[in-house]
Amino acid sequence: MIASTRFDIVLFGATGFTGQLTAEYLARASFSANFRFAIAGRSRQKLKRLQRRLVSINPALSDQIGMIKADAKKPGELAEMASAARVLLSTAGPFVHHGELLVKACIEAGAHYADITGEPEFVDGLRIRCDEAAKARKVKIINCCGFDSIPHDFGVFYTVQQLTRGLSDEAIKTSNVAVEGFVSASGRLSGGTLASAIHAFSRVKSYLLQRSDLDQPNAARAIRPMLPKLSKRDVLKAWACPFPTIDPQIVLRSAANDPRYGGRFTYGHYVKVESLLRIVGGAAFLGGLFTLAQFKTTREWLLSKAGHDGPSDHRRAKSWFEVVFQGELNLEGKAAEAREVLTSVSGRDPGYDETAKMLAETGLCLVQDARRLPKVYGVVTPVMALGQPMLNRLQASGIQFRLLEDYR
Repeated sequence: MIASTRFDIVLFGATGFTGQLTAEYLARASFSANFRFAIAGRSRQKLKRLQRRLVSINPALSDQIGMIKADAKKPGELAEMASAARVLLSTAGPFVHHGELLVKACIEAGAHYADITGEPEFVDGLRIRCDEAAKARKVKIINCCGFDSIPHDFGVFYTVQQLTRGLSDEAIKTSNVAVEGFVSASGRLSGGTLASAIHAFSRVKSYLLQRSDLDQPNAARAIRPMLPKLSKRDVLKAWACPFPTIDPQIVLRSAANDPRYGGRFTYGHYVKVESLLRIVGGAAFLGGLFTLAQFKTTREWLLSKAGHDGPSDHRRAKSWFEVVFQGELNLEGKAAEAREVLTSVSGRDPGYDETAKMLAETGLCLVQDARRLPKVYGVVTPVMALGQPMLNRLQASGIQFRLLEDYR
C-alpha cells in the first residue's frame, strides 16, 4: 500500500462522503500544482474504487496516487500512515472518539495535521495534552479547517485588516476592536456534523470540567466574547440569534495570538434568522436533540438516523452560505477616529463542497507555502497557522471576501 513512501499530503477518511470530495479536489488541483498525495482508510476495496475515480479525473495520476490502509483504532497503522506524510488531512470523525491517537502519531512522525472537526471537547483536549509536544517537534496541529471554522476565522481576520488599514502598530495597540458575525446558509446539515453534535451533547459534563483548565485571562490584552443576546438588527433586516458553535472560540484564540486585533478585542457570533417563529422552532429542535442525546438508547437511534451519504450533486449545487461581519474600531481618547466596516464571506455548499475545498487548500498551503507561513506551532487555529497565504488561497479558489461598506 506504499506506506513507506513519503507523500506531500495523505488524506485519511478518504472514502467517506466529504473525504471523497476532498480527494477529487486534490486530483483536480494536481493539474496545475506539483505535489504527491495518498488516500487512506480502513477498506482496501473502497480505496481502490476511489483511486479509479481520481485517475478518471486526471489520468496522469495513474501511477502516482498512494493507497494506505489504516484503522483509527490501531496505533501501529496510524503511526505507519503518519510517517508517510508531510501533511496529514483527516475527515474521519467523530474525532473525540478516535482522533487523538492520530494526532499523537503525527506529532511523533513530525507531520503537520489538519481536520474538519467542530467538536470543542476534542480540540480542547488536544490543547491540554498535545500542545507542548507539537511545539517541541515544530508541528502544526490545525483543527476546524472546514465550514467550522475557516469562513469565520478568516472572515474576522479580513475584517480586522479593513479596520486597521493605515494605522500604526502603536495605534492598534491602544485600540478597542469589536466584531460580530452573522451566519446564514442553505443546505442540509451533514450526517457527520449531526453525529458530532449528538456526541458532544452526550458529553457536556466532562467537557465543562475540561474547559476549566483553558483560556486563562491575558493580562496584557483583553480578549473576550460578547455577551450573547437575541436582537433585531436593522443592518441585516433580520434577527440575530446567538449561535453556540466552536467558531467564537477559534476566533478569540486567533485574536489572542495576534496584536493586530487590538489592545481590546471582543467577538459575538450569531445566526441570521428571518422570523421569531424560526428561532423558536430551532430552539425546540436543539433542545430535543440535547435531551435525546443524554440516554444511550435514544442516542444510538439518533446516530442511526444521521446518515453519511450526503446530498446529491444537484442539491449541493443549489446550496450556499454567507457570513456578514460588522466591525468597529475605536482609538482610546480619539472618538473622532472611530471606524466601522461591514464585510462578508460567501461561497457554495458549506457542509460538503466548500468544506472539502477548505481542507484541501489547507493541505496545499502547508505544502506549497511552507516558507511564507507564520512560525507558529502546536495546537493552533487556521489563522494562527496559515495567515495571509491561506486567505489568498481561499480568495483564488472562489470563496468571496468582500468589503460591503466602510464608514471611516
